[in-house]
Amino acid sequence: MKLIIHGGFFSESSTNQETKKAKQDALAAIVMQGHEYLKTHTALETVVYTVSLLEDNELFNAGIGSQIQSDGKVRLSAALMDGTTERFSGVINIEDVKNPIQVAQNLLTYDDRVLSGDGAQQFARESGYPYFNPITAQRQAEYEAKLNLKNNKGTVGCVALDAAGNLAAATSTGGKGFEIPCRVSDSATVAGNFANAYAGISCTGVGEDIVSGALAAKIVTRVTDGFSLKDAADKSFTELKAFDGFAGIVGITAAGEIYHCDSHPYMVWASFDVNLQVFS
Repeated sequence: MKLIIHGGFFSESSTNQETKKAKQDALAAIVMQGHEYLKTHTALETVVYTVSLLEDNELFNAGIGSQIQSDGKVRLSAALMDGTTERFSGVINIEDVKNPIQVAQNLLTYDDRVLSGDGAQQFARESGYPYFNPITAQRQAEYEAKLNLKNNKGTVGCVALDAAGNLAAATSTGGKGFEIPCRVSDSATVAGNFANAYAGISCTGVGEDIVSGALAAKIVTRVTDGFSLKDAADKSFTELKAFDGFAGIVGITAAGEIYHCDSHPYMVWASFDVNLQVFS
């Protein structure tokens, strides 16, 4: 059983030692909670549970504390993929919910599995998710001062390998801040979140770069075709250099290989296999 998570890039928050320590502690606690949960749950259930914990932490740009778009609203995107069934579900630019990854989970059994905007919000209400305002005082102050123009790289994600050998990946984001309203990120696409029976990948960084590189799906496809996870990721990241792509990934294979990498410093991450590891 293996679990790896990310919390976006360190540069998406103020880069000081206090913030760094807080993120290290938060990621360590969350990955340990997630790994404990994984002992009695499937990979699919675990990635939803773990990403929900990340969404509920104000240190990260997903769920509570998400960045604010140029019209003053928060719009959230999240996706989930079951490596066993290869079913993908997601919500794009959903407003006024606490945990978009849980709404994505509800969609997994439907024929129409990716919803956006008002339709996603209506589905959430019909599924029992009440109104929730995710804007924190810090994000509001940043918005009013237009500081988010400098703090635009962050998201959260999780990949899990359960005791039965099943993989799943989940990703959630609050966007990059001050974007054009209803801009679509990579997080609720197969470029940013992908899993099959061979590997699972969750991405963070600049969504447009990740989509241009078809990053998560490309890495998983290469693993499926026989690459190691490291080689698949490294080759895909080499291809990002053509347009100076800004991205980071966490991933696990069915064989138990666990890997993370980024194209620019510093993605924040944590993993739990036999031991806890946290970014330094």
